[in-house]
Amino acid sequence: MDKEKLETKNSKQPPWKDVSISDPRVRLKYLSDYASTVEMDRNNPPHRYYRSGVEMLRMADMCMKDNDLEYAYLLYVKFITIFLEKIRNHPQFHTVPLKDKKQNEQTLRKVIPKAEELKKQLLEQYQTEFNEYLGDMKEKERIEKERLKQEELERLREEEKKNKLAALAAVKAAKIAASENVVAPEENKIKKISNISPKPLVQLVSPGSDVTAQTSKENKPNIDRSTKPSLLCDNFILRDIVLPTKLMHNFLMLAFTNTMNNKETCGILAGKLERNKLLVTHLLIPEQTGSPDSCVTHNEEDIFDYQDQHNLITLGWIHTHPTQTAFLSSVDLHTHCAYQLMMAEAIAIVCAPKYDETGYFILTPEYGLEFIANCRETGFHPHPNDPPLYMKAKHCKLDTTAIIEVVDLRRK
Repeated sequence: MDKEKLETKNSKQPPWKDVSISDPRVRLKYLSDYASTVEMDRNNPPHRYYRSGVEMLRMADMCMKDNDLEYAYLLYVKFITIFLEKIRNHPQFHTVPLKDKKQNEQTLRKVIPKAEELKKQLLEQYQTEFNEYLGDMKEKERIEKERLKQEELERLREEEKKNKLAALAAVKAAKIAASENVVAPEENKIKKISNISPKPLVQLVSPGSDVTAQTSKENKPNIDRSTKPSLLCDNFILRDIVLPTKLMHNFLMLAFTNTMNNKETCGILAGKLERNKLLVTHLLIPEQTGSPDSCVTHNEEDIFDYQDQHNLITLGWIHTHPTQTAFLSSVDLHTHCAYQLMMAEAIAIVCAPKYDETGYFILTPEYGLEFIANCRETGFHPHPNDPPLYMKAKHCKLDTTAIIEVVDLRRK
């Protein structure tokens, strides 16, 4: 099994984090536009979206407690976009029970005012940050001007010193030349010396000459004036997901019987948000039926009830490949798409005990996620490999000290 610690991906910061944007309203628009860009997988039944909506609001509450107003607002806008606009276009929308629709409408009436209030708070926050940014820039400009002024004064002092030395050298040279041409004392006269052009030992340099400019240029340090942050790409930064190292070992022990019988086993990764990190604290094993290359869950309401009771959010899933290597099959890609559409950081872990491999994967945000969401094929079917549809989840971190609670909900 791969026990190497996974490194966090250094992503570029999104534009709504860039305090140098001149208008705070533009920053807010970037955040709103990103949040409202929600893709729906029509192959995913609508009841799962309604369930995910519950978790989105639970996550938003955690963000509010963590003082992450931006992510809370993002989740509220996503919730509004899904259930006020997009869910009605789902081909199976008519199958949603009437009580679920009414309950969702009541929730929307509460969420919309919350989103509007958060919008005002964020606008005030962005304005404050922008004012502080302008103040910092003015202070930097003042310091830079003062530094340049001191450099100029120092240069003038050096030039004045050189000119004085040159003048003294010239006077001294003239005196020496004059003493060599003095007549006898009895005549008490000095012969006229013609065509004497004493040359100074040190070249006189005028402040405006090319030599001074060149010297000043060579001595002057390079100054990087690009202090204003640049506008970066709008890829959302993935927060770290912290995984207990024991999780994979415990899961493989629990799946051992199925693995020996060449059957896949799957589980749900659940946890919480703490200090802007997603912590996997629970491994939930639902009722399921396994085969050599698939696993189907049953009685999902048991999982939902447990998560509701313990205030847990879904952070991804884990499953075994009893005889194959660690990769995502076409069915796995579609399964994971539903998780990642609801949470960008959601991961898929594949354990391949026969090859002693563990893979931590996500769909590529720039291509794979949208491609799979728009794919209408079902069952095992071919997908193009270039560009890649999935990648290693570099935002995962393994923690040897973290505790994992395993909850087996299978009916014996």
